[in-house]
Amino acid sequence: MPSVDDLADQVLEVLNFFGLGSVMCMGVAAGAYVLTLFAMKYRQRVLGLILVSPLCRAPSWTEWLVNKVMSNLLYFYGMCGVVKELLLKRYFSQEVRGSVEEPESDIVQACRRLLDERQSISVQQFLEAMNGRRDLSEGLRKLHCRSLIFVGENSPFHSEALHMTSKLDRRYSDLVEVQACGSIVTEEQPHAMLIPLEYFLTGFGLYRPSPRSFFHRKAWA
Repeated sequence: MPSVDDLADQVLEVLNFFGLGSVMCMGVAAGAYVLTLFAMKYRQRVLGLILVSPLCRAPSWTEWLVNKVMSNLLYFYGMCGVVKELLLKRYFSQEVRGSVEEPESDIVQACRRLLDERQSISVQQFLEAMNGRRDLSEGLRKLHCRSLIFVGENSPFHSEALHMTSKLDRRYSDLVEVQACGSIVTEEQPHAMLIPLEYFLTGFGLYRPSPRSFFHRKAWA
């Protein structure tokens, strides 16, 4: 059973395999936790972090219990309907998940299909690894790579993102809260990420705004 440290070390193996030096990392929720841990362990390999609804503390009892229930269901029944519903509730806001009156959105339907394609044992092992994660809060202040955090206001990890922001050095970190959005801002409201990402990447010399985009921002100012 892999641990979160094993997952972070696997990121290093991938970078070494492709001959990459320092990189820009982007992760969502549990993936953001793994990349934050990677940045803490291998600081020279990370230019910056783009974190979406990140985790940084040990799981609460509620999260631990839900993860354990999903892990057991995956073991005995595979990617069943209950597991998919629990995961989708974590990922998306109620608005896109739909209701009795409103059908669920295309992105939720696409996510359902992708979940069906996942290997149940791999998802189970990942949930078990995240249930064993430790609190990274004390080490965040020493993390000096620039970090940009996005979080949806309806994400179950909203308070987690606020806590993480409070622990990071504010000289190197920024927080963007996205209204009427769940955890996966990249899918639910990607347009809300554009301008913050432009400014963030410009600080690294990785993006040069065109005159057209400059006037677009002025029009919205």
